[in-house]
Amino acid sequence: MSLYARFQDKLLAILADLQKEGVLPEGIATRAVAVEPPRDPSHGDLATNAAMVLAKPAGTNPRALAGEIAPRLEALEGVTAAEIAGPGFINLRLDPAVWDEELESIIAQGGDYGRAPAGDEARTVNVEYVSANPTGPMHMGHSRGAVVGDALSSLLEWAGNKVVREYYVNDAGAQVDTLARSAHLRYREALGEDVGAIPEGLYPGDYLVPVGAALKDEFGERYVGKDEAEWLPVFKPFVVARMMDMIRADLARLGIHHDLFSSEAELQASGKVDEAMETLRAKGLVYEGVLEAPKGETPEDWEPVELTLFRSTQFGDDQDRPMKKSDGSWTYFGADAAYHYQKSQDADHLVNIWGADHAGTVKRIQSAVTALTGGDKGLDVKLVQMVRLFRDGEPVKMSKRSGNFVTLAEMVEEVGKDVVRFMMLTRKADAPLDFDFAKVTEASKENPVFYVQYAHARIASLGRKAAEAGLDKGEADLSLLDEVERGLVRQAAQFPRVVKLAADAYEPHRIAFYLYDLAAAFHAGWNRGNDDPGKRFLLEDQPELSRARLELARGIGQVLKNGLAIMGVEAAEEMR
Repeated sequence: MSLYARFQDKLLAILADLQKEGVLPEGIATRAVAVEPPRDPSHGDLATNAAMVLAKPAGTNPRALAGEIAPRLEALEGVTAAEIAGPGFINLRLDPAVWDEELESIIAQGGDYGRAPAGDEARTVNVEYVSANPTGPMHMGHSRGAVVGDALSSLLEWAGNKVVREYYVNDAGAQVDTLARSAHLRYREALGEDVGAIPEGLYPGDYLVPVGAALKDEFGERYVGKDEAEWLPVFKPFVVARMMDMIRADLARLGIHHDLFSSEAELQASGKVDEAMETLRAKGLVYEGVLEAPKGETPEDWEPVELTLFRSTQFGDDQDRPMKKSDGSWTYFGADAAYHYQKSQDADHLVNIWGADHAGTVKRIQSAVTALTGGDKGLDVKLVQMVRLFRDGEPVKMSKRSGNFVTLAEMVEEVGKDVVRFMMLTRKADAPLDFDFAKVTEASKENPVFYVQYAHARIASLGRKAAEAGLDKGEADLSLLDEVERGLVRQAAQFPRVVKLAADAYEPHRIAFYLYDLAAAFHAGWNRGNDDPGKRFLLEDQPELSRARLELARGIGQVLKNGLAIMGVEAAEEMR
């Protein structure tokens, strides 16, 4: 258990005692009580808002309540002072030995530091991400959602959840018919026919050339000159399977692997959509009706048509939503509602990573999940904004191979997996992100990928140099660390807390921000040795101090490595 969690538990025990003594009312909610770093490090090592958040429900004022809590905190082992500040915050000062023990804990736990165990009662979270239409290779527009979803999945696992990584294959609908027709053209081309220019409305990309060759190898001339009705149902699943192989290979370049691929076509064929519809109908949430005319100027071809509608307005949506069209086919929303119902059968909570262009559909699908599950299962949707590509400050619009978009494979080939993954997490998901090919590979403080990996590489280099000089032998006396160096321990000790907060908020970018700050603090500590040789990490004439500083560096390096592991980024041992 991390230092912050230990003190949180001790504080909650104190609050429980105060309830027994009648100082606090029995059963008072303590969920908002936190133990955290003070905003100003000069105020102490830890701070708590307990008196601030509990005073009102306790019928007292914060400073009076703080007066009851502070002495009990000060009596805890390792606490040297508990000071009441401002309107009722309590700042704690700890014995330096507490931080020394935490550094030892970081090194002892190694790759598990910051990880919460997933017990038998752990929550299962289904995270669906990417889910790009299987009509072409992955492009740079897919990369951000892919990385955010994958890093979030890892983050949730670190926080003690069981996670299912899912990809929803949109293999039903008009776009798959168009894909199969486009591949049929390449099939004829593979058999030697001159097909000429690709007709308008079909997919022109060269990526379908090998698919056409595969169709030739599989079927020979069997479908030459045949009616579409004969080959289309055969070609569709074949082509989708080949496209999904391509997509899986593209995602693997980013180190992304899903646990489950769910097919929309199979979902509809299985009767699951009808099952979801009947579930809603039994609850009185589906009816036959006519939607109001569109607001503003009504299109000339608009007609009031009776549709099967879901009462999404009962769940806060601005209008009821059609689940079935007038011709009897399912709307996208109808199929999507059933898909989420299916996911909810095997998960306690659902998370979707969607492009920002889907913002308008969030409320309706959340309404459907609430209706179908009776409110027992929740759905969070994280919207991901677009990525704008630049090269030396100029927008990049064209691909070297595809002619109209930059593929994910091209991005990874040029700058590397780690750079793509880290950069996609350097902004909140719902904020636009600029990706400049030149800037993301430069060796400077402004490049967060380099800055964090350089910190880890420096630490790895320290270990090698210490071994060569024989300075890594023997016990480390951590009491030799000075206040600045112990400040690094304080910052490293925040890692488990950051993991939990980031997981609770479904915001993996917080890990990137934290790692950058930790790397900056380490670099600052390193640079002290440039001004004062006595502050260098390794001093051959002072082996005991060197071992203490080496142990400090190892602890920082371990936390950097663990944070990078959540992001799916390698911790560099040396910089090339």
